[in-house]
Amino acid sequence: MQFDRKNLPNELVDQVNRMPKIELHVHLEGATKAETFYSLAQKNEVDFGVNSLEEWKSFFAFKDFNHFLRVYTLAITALKKPEDYTFIITEFYRQQAEQNIVYSEAYISASFIIQKFETEEILNAIEAGIRIGEGKYKVKINFIPDISRELVDTQMRVVDFVIEGFDRGLFIGLGIGGPESGFPPELFVEAFEKAKAHGLRLVAHAGETAGAVSIWGAINSLYAERIGHGIRSLEDPQLIRFLVEHQIPLEVSPSSNYALGIVQNGDSHPIRKLLEAGILCTLNSDDPAMFSTSLNQEYFLLLEQGFDCDELFQLNMNALKVSFACEKTKQEVQTKLMAYQENKIHFKVLT
Repeated sequence: MQFDRKNLPNELVDQVNRMPKIELHVHLEGATKAETFYSLAQKNEVDFGVNSLEEWKSFFAFKDFNHFLRVYTLAITALKKPEDYTFIITEFYRQQAEQNIVYSEAYISASFIIQKFETEEILNAIEAGIRIGEGKYKVKINFIPDISRELVDTQMRVVDFVIEGFDRGLFIGLGIGGPESGFPPELFVEAFEKAKAHGLRLVAHAGETAGAVSIWGAINSLYAERIGHGIRSLEDPQLIRFLVEHQIPLEVSPSSNYALGIVQNGDSHPIRKLLEAGILCTLNSDDPAMFSTSLNQEYFLLLEQGFDCDELFQLNMNALKVSFACEKTKQEVQTKLMAYQENKIHFKVLT
């Protein structure tokens, strides 16, 4: 979904940029820029099948979901050494800080990691990235490794990897992502039961390319505390009532939904209907480098669709409320949010 930020007053753009933000659905690898992957490929002698950075950037640009999966799986082949993860994690901290995203929960594609690295060496590299990033950029990021649905056989190894990282204070939960079609939640019950027993927080991508049945499966079979995407819950009134009653939040990523054709270009995003139904929604960028977006741009998109700054602020408050952050972090972030709210100028976009 393309939008023209020129339609927004400069003061409003500045206000969004200055707002302390919380993001709960962003993929580390999907936030890594094309230039970074290309640089790592050159360093590690990985052949992307292109002759220049410009050719790679052209290939990297989103075309459709199948192409997106091809780009994703090819790009991460450039991550050949543990220190490559230290580097992209540090870069991720920088990118979040530049947008004034003060707290994030970010997915890592663990199904791919465990096939390439020994657990100890990659956990050490991830720990180094967290230490450097947090120390340098002063933002807090908690990581949630996920199982890639299409790699079903990796699930128990992923859980063991996540548990070891959790015990070291590096991870807070387990997720599941990748193509929903053909890989229902019920295939991953054993992995999620083990993670739950160990005290991990649980999240699941669902209700994006598959309908409400996928969300029901994530809740009933995987004990999901939050749903990644989930916008197709609108297809099932009973599910809507359940989400509201149990306050199960959705991690909504509008640009991703438009890119994948879940929402048609030209249509208003259904986040408004979800909020009006009483569902707790948060705003996120998903794979920002691959969808040519950012969290700030997601806010600009909603402004163009008639949201005002108070509503955007409430989305941040929602995200803070349903985050897995410790109470100390929540209090620190809330202090920043309230200081911003007290000093901002009130604008509303006229539609």
